[in-house]
Amino acid sequence: MVRSLWTGASGMIGQQANIDTISNNLANVNTAGYKKMRADFEDLLYQTVKTAGTPATEETVVPVGIQMGHGVKLAATQRMFSQGAPQSTENVTDMAIVGDGFFRVQMYDGSWAYTRNGAFEVDSDGRMVTSNGYWLLPDIIMPERFLPQTINVTQDGRVSVKVPGYDDNADPVEVEVGQVELYRFPNPVGLTAVGENLFKITEASGDPIPGRPGYDGMGKIYHKFLEMSNVSVVREMVDLIVAQRAYEFNSRTIQTSDNMLGTATSLKR
Repeated sequence: MVRSLWTGASGMIGQQANIDTISNNLANVNTAGYKKMRADFEDLLYQTVKTAGTPATEETVVPVGIQMGHGVKLAATQRMFSQGAPQSTENVTDMAIVGDGFFRVQMYDGSWAYTRNGAFEVDSDGRMVTSNGYWLLPDIIMPERFLPQTINVTQDGRVSVKVPGYDDNADPVEVEVGQVELYRFPNPVGLTAVGENLFKITEASGDPIPGRPGYDGMGKIYHKFLEMSNVSVVREMVDLIVAQRAYEFNSRTIQTSDNMLGTATSLKR
């Protein structure tokens, strides 16, 4: 009976972690490039009271054993890298990846990070950066006197911009300023999230594989679009209801075990 108390407690702890994961998904429903997380569970150790196959007589064996479980534990929180819906923004520095791949950025400490969020800006030096000032790699640097609203990005990642002509009567001249590269991983689920819509590589993710957008399995770049979160509010609400009920069921097993212990302690000769 004491075992059931701890088993129910493990179930409540597990469902609390499940609800924490769901709440984080719902909190990021409007975060560009966010990828939903899923809580995966596994059962705990079993106490084997009787082993299946134990000889029962000289000619027969026990067909079914007896095992008592000890509950559940959180095994992993897995990222679901399904495609988010592209949303038009009309912002000339926004880019959405439709397909496989990540943008690479350089952080303040010089390390690299990877993101699906294509909400970029142009800083005072003309360099294309994230909202937090991290450099997009390879560098995309605008020329002097460029016309900001003329920035154009093709589906294969070529970035061009127009600059004024050499005299007042000349038409603006279009110049190519850089090439956006994408990076994919053998196991993107193995990436570790560090916040700010960024991921870093781990031993589990494998080394990044660079490529040109639209080629060699890489996704395409959609200019003036952002990839929205892949969180489905309806699905998350259903999962939230299921997790809440499971939490209640596990709490009921604890209450039932407590009542049974109370009955046992109230026995009198």
